[in-house]
Amino acid sequence: MATITPIDPAAATGRAKEIFEGPLKGKSFNIFKAMAVAPAALDAYLGMSGALSKGVLTPAEREVIHLSLGQARSCDYCVAAHTAIGKGAGMTEAQTIEARKGTMADPRLNAMAKFVLQLEEKKGFASEADVAAFRKAGYTDAHLAETIAHVGLATFTNYFNHVNHTPVDFPPAPAI
Repeated sequence: MATITPIDPAAATGRAKEIFEGPLKGKSFNIFKAMAVAPAALDAYLGMSGALSKGVLTPAEREVIHLSLGQARSCDYCVAAHTAIGKGAGMTEAQTIEARKGTMADPRLNAMAKFVLQLEEKKGFASEADVAAFRKAGYTDAHLAETIAHVGLATFTNYFNHVNHTPVDFPPAPAI
């Protein structure tokens, strides 16, 4: 059972109503309905995810970050959501599973998965060797900065869903 009583988009008022009738029109996922109790939190999520969607990371690279961290942090909601989003971004089911395991067949995506899992393990204290391996895969300073920003976004959603016990409203991710 969810910790936070969600906002029904049809009954939303104020800023929550503006968000549900604007950027989230037709997207009343459980995470958004729960975040809507604090429109500033929902605005923060939308602002950060919106800004990062315009960056240098490809949709697949972004999903590798969220799938790797979602699995490492046991966030069933994020794993299910990002499996669906990843498939929508052109990833195969096998690639979504690889990302969750942190080992990708694609060398560039593998470097991404390995780097974010190193960040997770080391609480952000990446070594020079970790960064060098990331760069060796062709990633630049812009990729590095955006990757760290996505780790922050994933932390927000993972922790939010852990505390809230957000009911999963996406198809379940395949077992691994």
